[in-house]
Amino acid sequence: MWEQGMVLAMLLGIITCLLVTKIKPSYIFAAAAFVAFMAGMSDLTTIAANFTNSSLLTLVLLILASTALEKTRLISWVSRNISEGRLATVIAKLGLSTALLSSFTNNTAVVVSLIGAVKRNQQHAPSKLLIPLSYAAIFGGTLTLIGTSTNLIINSFVEDAGLPSMSFFAPTLIGLAVLLGGVLVLIPLSYLLPDYDEQGQDDLPYFLEARVEPGSPLVGRSVTENNLRALRKLFLAEVIRNGETVSSVGPDFVLQAKDRLLFCGDVDSVSTLQEIPGLTLFGQQHLNGQNFVEVVVSSSASFCNKTLKSSRFRDRFDAVVVAIRRGHERLEGGLGNISLAAGDTLVLVPGKRFEAERQAHRKEFVLVNDLDSSARLDSHKSTLVLLGFVAVIAAALLNLVPIIKGLAIYLLALLLCGIVQISELRRRFPLDIVVIVGSALSIAQLMISSGFSARMGGMFIEAFNGWGVFGALVATYMMTLILTELVTNNAAAALAFPIGYSMALGYGVDPMPFIMAVLFGASASFISPYGYQTNLLVYSVGNYRLSDYLKIGVPVSLVYSTLVLTFIPIFFPF
Repeated sequence: MWEQGMVLAMLLGIITCLLVTKIKPSYIFAAAAFVAFMAGMSDLTTIAANFTNSSLLTLVLLILASTALEKTRLISWVSRNISEGRLATVIAKLGLSTALLSSFTNNTAVVVSLIGAVKRNQQHAPSKLLIPLSYAAIFGGTLTLIGTSTNLIINSFVEDAGLPSMSFFAPTLIGLAVLLGGVLVLIPLSYLLPDYDEQGQDDLPYFLEARVEPGSPLVGRSVTENNLRALRKLFLAEVIRNGETVSSVGPDFVLQAKDRLLFCGDVDSVSTLQEIPGLTLFGQQHLNGQNFVEVVVSSSASFCNKTLKSSRFRDRFDAVVVAIRRGHERLEGGLGNISLAAGDTLVLVPGKRFEAERQAHRKEFVLVNDLDSSARLDSHKSTLVLLGFVAVIAAALLNLVPIIKGLAIYLLALLLCGIVQISELRRRFPLDIVVIVGSALSIAQLMISSGFSARMGGMFIEAFNGWGVFGALVATYMMTLILTELVTNNAAAALAFPIGYSMALGYGVDPMPFIMAVLFGASASFISPYGYQTNLLVYSVGNYRLSDYLKIGVPVSLVYSTLVLTFIPIFFPF
């Protein structure tokens, strides 16, 4: 009995801390698991086993593998496709393509990859598209077992309860209904989103250069016809032709082969220029998936007052400069002809020697920062990365190689081929998720072993007496949904699963409908920006207010919940 009291106290402590403090959820769950261990309620062997759970390790490998997937030309393809058409058409294309990507790799990673593409689209304000992007990723995450971290976490609970592991496509049929219904309702609702569009040239501090290639589709067409006047966060400042500078480039200016175009833009502009067919970015021949590095030139730098060319910058540092910033000063002339000065900020594509000798560059650079953005892989490497990932999934579905082994081999191949670096994987490692899931598994085991979840299940059954097993299913779903909006999706899954499972046992029915109610309820975060990682990612980028989520999220949540509760008993009968 005392164990149940301890479990209740821990759960109340977890929920209270998640709701009223700003302590990271990983710290809260780790503290609860530590208390359970110190109180003798969990032993070290069990806790260690929870942190090496196969579903958790699969999730970690998927998140790390997504580091390479984000660099492929697939993201550029999606970017081009969402730049054409009316808002309704763009929402439909964005929704379906995002959901498809999210179904086979972690949906948070998909949103991280596509935020830049949405910001770079030339026709619609990002604020019209970012909430639909987040919601579409949530829909897509419910299509397969690996679509979202929550699904894999719930599968951990399923295996821990002694049930067979869920199949890869277990949630797919319900997920498809949710996706179609969700996208259809998002199309008209997206017109209600605000039109925040920051296009000010004051925010475009970097200076970039690109060359028009012979045979390029840009040749013989004006700046307007090539849509170079409508580039978001990227301003065409001047053109150098045959060594002469054209400083006031009008909309009717016709481009010729070998023209050098000089732009003002932000860091994301590097990716934008890489995606324009027939345009070669300054230093592009050295760009192949590396993460960008930002450095500030020191006053003691040996190359001060020298150009990139005369200082032999690339040979000396094994790094290519793709953009330069000098405060808010507008630079002129080609990138290779600018005399570098102390305080200049450079965006570099680093080689292996630069990475190995970082500490030795302290005299040359005051600050060295790794940026989140990276260069695109070339077509050959992009194809290999995508085919490799498809092969891993196919081998798992055909029961040839378990997905955890396939992903481990895939990740090792990416490292050996130099497509990803150890430093990138270290930055991407999802330590918070590992701590939350490992600790949550320990707490869920305690809820079941102490009899607490059975007691809570009995109370729910009594409270919904007369409503029958379907009423209990609705109660499980609604409890999970509310917890998701309040305390994040992974925490909601950890808290709701033992109670839903105990209710299924109490009614003597198949637990799968209740497991699905928790699975879909834990992903049903549409009303708050704080309940789901993807919502939080787009919150500040889109300059949204809480009212924007309420305006769009309430109707989406109603449609989503209606479809889920209608189809669960059909595809997973009691």
